[in-house]
Amino acid sequence: MATSALIVPHHIAIVMDGNGRWAKKRFLPRIAGHKQGVDALSDCVKSCLERGVHVLTVFAFSSENWNRPSDEVSGLMDLLVLALAKQVPRLNANGVQLHFIGDRQRLSERVQAGLLKAEFNTAGNHRLIFNVCFNYGGRWDIAQAAQTLASRGEAITEQSLDRAMALAHVSDPDLLIRTGGELRISNFMLWQAAYSELYFSDRLWPEFDDAALDEAIASYSARERRFGKTSAQLGTPHKLSTENAA
Repeated sequence: MATSALIVPHHIAIVMDGNGRWAKKRFLPRIAGHKQGVDALSDCVKSCLERGVHVLTVFAFSSENWNRPSDEVSGLMDLLVLALAKQVPRLNANGVQLHFIGDRQRLSERVQAGLLKAEFNTAGNHRLIFNVCFNYGGRWDIAQAAQTLASRGEAITEQSLDRAMALAHVSDPDLLIRTGGELRISNFMLWQAAYSELYFSDRLWPEFDDAALDEAIASYSARERRFGKTSAQLGTPHKLSTENAA
């Protein structure tokens, strides 16, 4: 489906769900699904670049995922290191600026060093801002923002909290996609998604291809975003807010 006549979201956020189920359907270990998920993410970044998306934020590892079997968690950490080595040079060449969002204290020194190096190497790029939420939770984000303000002696308001959020460097997501058939956002971007358009896909994440992304964008483009106003006040249907453009 062509997207030339559609309104492309400035910022797309994705809960990438279904890697384990994709592997189970094929009688493969769960880590094989996560590896396939990395390939799907690489394709998604390319698709976003082609479609003119400016910000992509993905939920790669939640703070609750530590409760998974230890071998799966260990495999995910190893996969992150391998993905950094393989994908960062390609992302850098395509003008992608990487940010890793989340609590890094529980990550190994090797993983932390890899994240810092990837961010440093891509800091000068501006074609696409790519946020990877790793050991992240929406409640954690709100709590750390409040703690930051309290430590500075600043008043806690909506505006000050917004500036202290881990994703303060980008606008709020216009479109939040969740794959895998679940109808929830699972502690992802709780603050930032207040006015996001939600889109749920039955496709498992490794199966979420260009056509699926175009379907999500088409659904978004057909909606009227009012931000508390009436249609008459907007004047033009589907007009996007640019108040917080990154």
